Amino acid sequence: MPARAARSRRNTTGRTAEQSASGHQRTRSDHASEIAEDYVELIDDLITESGEARAVELARRLGVTQVTVTKTIERLKREGLVTSEPYRSIFLTTKGSKLAGQVRERHKIVLEFLRSLGVPAKDAELDAEGIEHHISPATLAAMRRHLRQRSQ
Repeated sequence: MPARAARSRRNTTGRTAEQSASGHQRTRSDHASEIAEDYVELIDDLITESGEARAVELARRLGVTQVTVTKTIERLKREGLVTSEPYRSIFLTTKGSKLAGQVRERHKIVLEFLRSLGVPAKDAELDAEGIEHHISPATLAAMRRHLRQRSQ
């Protein structure tokens, strides 16, 4: 079969190999963003709750090692999301605070949408935590419109 014809063949889901690969690339990219979003959201929560965010507390709450937290914090510093000093608290930059707010807003919309479908509260909360990191802006906007129309 010619290479061109093979490339356009669709798999059992009706997608070409290129479309599938593109989806997998997005998922990997989303995973890196998901980690950053989870960290900035938790850092913001810890600062709100106790006035500081420390690596040991991040590790405990996320169920990872302090080495993992340290490496991730270094990446977040390079991305301009946090600041920290050795053996000191971790703080969000303006960019990090903005991201934490965006994550919270996405979570709220996804959660409200799932609840509007009748998903039990506990399940909706758990599902929203995963979905919020992988949802496209178009889908989020559609959810927001749906919720607005429902409330009118």
